[in-house]
Amino acid sequence: MAQPQAHDDEIRVLVVDDERPIRFLMEKELPRAGCAVTGAESGEDALDRLRSQEFDVVLLDLKMPGIGGLETLRRIRESDATVEVVVLTGHPDVTTAIEAMKLGAYDYLTKPFKLAEVEIVLRRAAERRRLSRENTALRRMVAQRGQPPLVLGRSRAMVGVLATVERIAAADANVLIEGESGTGKGLIAQTIHQRSPRSSGPFLVVNCSGFQDQLLESELFGHEKGAFTGAVALKQGLFEVADRGTLFLDEVAEMSPAMQAKLLQVLDSREFRRVGGTRLHRADVRIVAATNKSMQREVESHRFREDLYYRLNVVNILVPPLRERREDIPILAEHFLARFQASAGMRKTLSADAMQSLVAYAWPGNVRELSNIIERLVILTPGGVIGAEELPSNIRFPPRGAPAAASSPVSLAEMERVHIARVLQETGWKKMQAARLLAIDLKTLNKKIRDYNLVPALRP
Repeated sequence: MAQPQAHDDEIRVLVVDDERPIRFLMEKELPRAGCAVTGAESGEDALDRLRSQEFDVVLLDLKMPGIGGLETLRRIRESDATVEVVVLTGHPDVTTAIEAMKLGAYDYLTKPFKLAEVEIVLRRAAERRRLSRENTALRRMVAQRGQPPLVLGRSRAMVGVLATVERIAAADANVLIEGESGTGKGLIAQTIHQRSPRSSGPFLVVNCSGFQDQLLESELFGHEKGAFTGAVALKQGLFEVADRGTLFLDEVAEMSPAMQAKLLQVLDSREFRRVGGTRLHRADVRIVAATNKSMQREVESHRFREDLYYRLNVVNILVPPLRERREDIPILAEHFLARFQASAGMRKTLSADAMQSLVAYAWPGNVRELSNIIERLVILTPGGVIGAEELPSNIRFPPRGAPAAASSPVSLAEMERVHIARVLQETGWKKMQAARLLAIDLKTLNKKIRDYNLVPALRP
């Protein structure tokens, strides 16, 4: 059962007390202090509500008929509820309150109490829960720590990509990043997160091709203890841990149809259940997805759900391969050279011939391949200058037919003309698609077509 939508700063409180006047007082007064209050008249009622709803704090009376406060607390702690508990007790029951603290209660209040005191304790308990979730997110982020989020490039294509990132970062729309493997899609996702209002929240990554369905479902949504073989403890999923942050779904096209359906349901409702669980959890998460496949083709071939595609593809970013932005190669090479020689404690430079060979190479592995090559050269080159002879043979002697730089200098205008003509040909002269690939608007593309007198190639 879905619960009422709470505001971001609202504290969701479950008041458990068999005395109706107490519940009525809390339901009337606590909302003025920023609390969304739900009442429960018994421990059994409280446990039922905790199974279907999510709360920040439980305000629990210890003296109740039925299973009683201590037993209710014990069952809450044995369940999957990540909620703080504040117990209410009378003056003679301080010993019982101390026992409740040993069972995991955050604090206790003695009756009669002042509402101001209740408000202070509730806010502290909610803050403790928030910090606990942030610590969990931080541990997951540290475990996933990779390269620093830096996107480099001065080519027109990359300037267009980064301009799009700047425009859409502040929005909360889902983003789909397409591009070949190694082009830097993950770094672009991190840049979107860092420049968004969610930058203070978690940025978590999952590679959808790296898990079987059950494990991917557990990774995304979490699981209860005993939900399946090997589930020896409760685990919070990435949707839960990335609350108020960004979740990066890498290689999203590799999801099975069953997982696509489950992801679509979560994106539609912003709610999910852990594997083996019944309680609905809310997900305030921005989705950035990436793939090295053409998602349009995946949809047309019925390998990817069209409705999920439109959910993810609110904003589309196409990252060009490195061979289509050769002017970025020297910038990237010098960047990686500085990074790796700093970590290795060595001073290295690239000769002009070596740089020319790097620019001429087709880079099928894109930026990732360039990074790996520079790291290897820093480690293995004995002298201070990395010459062309130090480069791997596949770069010095590219296979016949591989794309390469022009054998003689040509003007920038001629390079642009050839590139635009090739993109138009590859897109079947679909100008909107070509303009998007070129990172220019349709008006500019039409002007280039006129200036360069480009026409569609005749088909036999």
